Amino acid sequence: MGNYFKQLSFALFLLLAIAATVVLGQGTRVGFYSRTCSRVESIVQSAVRSSFNSNPTIAPGLLRMHFHDCFVQGCDGSILIDGSNTEKTAGPNRLLRGYEVIDAAKTQLENACPGVVSCADILALAARDAVVLAGGPGWVVPTGRRDGRVSLASDTSNLPGFTDSVDVQKQKFADKGLNTQDLVTLVGGHTIGTSACQFFRYRLYNFTSTGGADPSINSTFLPQLQSLCPVL
Repeated sequence: MGNYFKQLSFALFLLLAIAATVVLGQGTRVGFYSRTCSRVESIVQSAVRSSFNSNPTIAPGLLRMHFHDCFVQGCDGSILIDGSNTEKTAGPNRLLRGYEVIDAAKTQLENACPGVVSCADILALAARDAVVLAGGPGWVVPTGRRDGRVSLASDTSNLPGFTDSVDVQKQKFADKGLNTQDLVTLVGGHTIGTSACQFFRYRLYNFTSTGGADPSINSTFLPQLQSLCPVL
């Protein structure tokens, strides 16, 4: 598990770096707010910890939100924008959780440092803090992202989908300059939480022409999955 979390933090850092420098051209650096808002990390950490203490499942929620934000036009916080036909309303994002954590951190930061810290940076820091609280390692987060002003549901088509084949997912990651190991690590980041039945129930029943389950599922594991996710 420790090695997995190390790979996860490295892959997240790589995704952030690629998204920030290649996609948006943003000049992020460690300590960006050292003079303008020195308490930014402690304030975000406090907001995440408060939510985590009452609901630990918020950790994978924040990690997933950050992943979905970065995979669409870079880590610009556009997933946080409200409105019709925004990224937030798109199918792959309808079950994202943790918006209230970002809002809480933003409110506190606006009181401490009005108009200074971007929502994109808050989300990046919150995702890191969530992984740490879930038992993973910490990593240094470069800050200085600018908040995106455009958020389109149509732009989410490049997000990896649970029904995508391996080849399709490999191509989506390759388009971001990421390799197969990055794919396994980042998609595997969801394993710090749980998955909803709707994402894999289709493989448990009537998957084949004869009405059985997906034959690639371990036969000793199948009954457990079916008991957790009964047929509708």
